[in-house]
Amino acid sequence: MMHSAKTPSRRQFLAGSAAIGATMISMKTLRHGLLAASTRPAATDSHPERWQIGCYTRPWADHEYPVALDAIAEAGFKYVGLMTTKSPSHLVISAATTPEEAQRVAEEVRKRDLQVLSVYGGDIPVDQSLEAGIAGLRRIIDSCATVGSATLLMGGIGNEKLYDAYYKAIAECCDYAAEKKLHITIKPHGGMNATGPQCRKCIERVGHQNFRLWYDPGNIFYYSNGELNPVDDAPSVDGLVTGMCVKDYEHPKKVDVTPGTGQVDFRTVLARLKKGGLRGGPLVIECLTSRPTLPARHEEARKAKAFLERITAEL
Repeated sequence: MMHSAKTPSRRQFLAGSAAIGATMISMKTLRHGLLAASTRPAATDSHPERWQIGCYTRPWADHEYPVALDAIAEAGFKYVGLMTTKSPSHLVISAATTPEEAQRVAEEVRKRDLQVLSVYGGDIPVDQSLEAGIAGLRRIIDSCATVGSATLLMGGIGNEKLYDAYYKAIAECCDYAAEKKLHITIKPHGGMNATGPQCRKCIERVGHQNFRLWYDPGNIFYYSNGELNPVDDAPSVDGLVTGMCVKDYEHPKKVDVTPGTGQVDFRTVLARLKKGGLRGGPLVIECLTSRPTLPARHEEARKAKAFLERITAEL
């Protein structure tokens, strides 16, 4: 009797099955990792530009947002963050923004060859109901997708009675945002998310890979009345940070300060965040020293950009 192949022993069969199982697990892990990576903003070691230095519209909030976009482009930035402006909502993008308005913002950004790294969309109406909060957040997410933003920045909530509803709304929208290639973040912003440990608690409550931390060292000083140094707070957020509001601080209670001229030791803060996993990413200047004229404000923006370029080069 002839045999075309040798019959495997029980030991050989089990070994082969284990190898196949391990391969399937590895492939599943790889797919999960790729999905998680797809929800992060563009800022990895493989990115040709490790640190993306941008500027928010906030320093020009007494003007309509096209003035801010002009100033940011003229100062040499390629990246912009949409935040406050002269408008009924005081924001460029909010839950009240219509699709047509978001499209106009997108066109204005494109005219200046800018790329949106971050949008601060303000509050969501969880005070009305959880459903209203979810609907409002989804509208902001849609607007972020229209303007091509990589990240939506949330400010948190100070009302303890609405705390659960607020973070439930975020949890319900994380997958929706990921489908639109948008990362949701929260930053230290007073109230119940004023420090690194408080922000960690918020993130753990949501429990989704697509909700992480956008650090704000100036706010660590501000909301602690200058008593908590972000250098000391930064270790509490290891593994959570994907970007930063670059904000300085002067005591007492002043954040309209050009980065590099106040009390925040950005070199040490960034080095500590790097040790905790932030190898690169968006660094978006939020505030500048107040200046009455537009040319003077533009100059402050240039100074801040040059400062960040120097310290990131050192990293």
